[in-house]
Amino acid sequence: MINYLLPDWLLKIFQKVDAVLLAALSLLAFAALVTLFSASDGNIDQVYRQGIHFLLGLALMLIFSQIQSKTLRQWSIWLYTGGLVLLVLVLMIGVEKKGATRWLNVGVHIQPAEIMKLAVPMMVAYYFSEKSLPPRFIDIVVALVLVFVPMLLIMKQPDLGTSILIATSGFFVIYLAGMSWWLIGSAVALVSIAAPLMYQFGMHDYQRKRVDVLLNPESDILGTGYHISQSKIAIGSGGVYGKGWLNGDQSHLDFLPEQHTDFIFAVFGEEFGLAGNVLLIALYVFIIWRGLYIATKGEDSFARLLAGSLSLTFFFYLFVNTGMVTGLLPVVGVPLPLFSYGGTSVVTLMTAFGIIMGMKRRKRIYQQEG
Repeated sequence: MINYLLPDWLLKIFQKVDAVLLAALSLLAFAALVTLFSASDGNIDQVYRQGIHFLLGLALMLIFSQIQSKTLRQWSIWLYTGGLVLLVLVLMIGVEKKGATRWLNVGVHIQPAEIMKLAVPMMVAYYFSEKSLPPRFIDIVVALVLVFVPMLLIMKQPDLGTSILIATSGFFVIYLAGMSWWLIGSAVALVSIAAPLMYQFGMHDYQRKRVDVLLNPESDILGTGYHISQSKIAIGSGGVYGKGWLNGDQSHLDFLPEQHTDFIFAVFGEEFGLAGNVLLIALYVFIIWRGLYIATKGEDSFARLLAGSLSLTFFFYLFVNTGMVTGLLPVVGVPLPLFSYGGTSVVTLMTAFGIIMGMKRRKRIYQQEG
């Protein structure tokens, strides 16, 4: 019946989209908008703007799902190089907000670090696709340089959370390319050794305070630890089944900071309880599993590495946000993916899922041609 409702050109586009993944993402977007309405105290304008963000993200997802792997490979170098240039410009002529310089004013404010969320895994996947796998040690060193350069530029803004996410997306590509376990173990050991030095010399004072609060939650409960303490109270007060939609005391009485952005998971937990949280996490896990499943169907190493990395990075978003909201990780300003309010994050992630979906379509063509 849907064949009669849609024009042929639009029908062809949707035929190349993974319907299962699209349905799961749509369900997640619906839950996000419902929760945002409550978290924003019924601010319908904010919900409307986020809905526009999802529609823009959907449009980009449909566009990128049609692009072939060889085209993305050709874009990788240019996108990565252009992103680096923009990151340098941010440090030179960027716009400062709340003590951080992360934006460029080009008529509208753009955040080049968001471009690197896609450019870094694309560039590293492109690099390894030109090599024999598993990679040699020197190839891994070059890939690490490709990851660390944008990471360091973003840390200078400063934006620790985004720099960690971007570095992780590059590391996932290296891991999927076949990095040996002894190298992984060595890297873990190196990070463990470097962590105290990073804490002492590589962090700003406010970042060190967040780590202190993680290790001792009672040390500054009305200052740096206020977010975490209120978040845990909100989640815990939700009990098993929650207080019900629009009935969260912590959020509606403004005890919970950043309740519509980074800490929206606490709002959801208070209103829908443990049962709701379990269902939400299950939906995320299903989306990640579907992304990894599609990655295994990629037609070449570039497609498999890129789709796998993007799927695992989505998992890392989820892990870091839920970890910091529940007090298991320090607060690093990472939003709950496709749930927290924010247009740039939604558009970037939906574009990433468009790329992932494109991997499956190309496999089908490959099979038909074979």
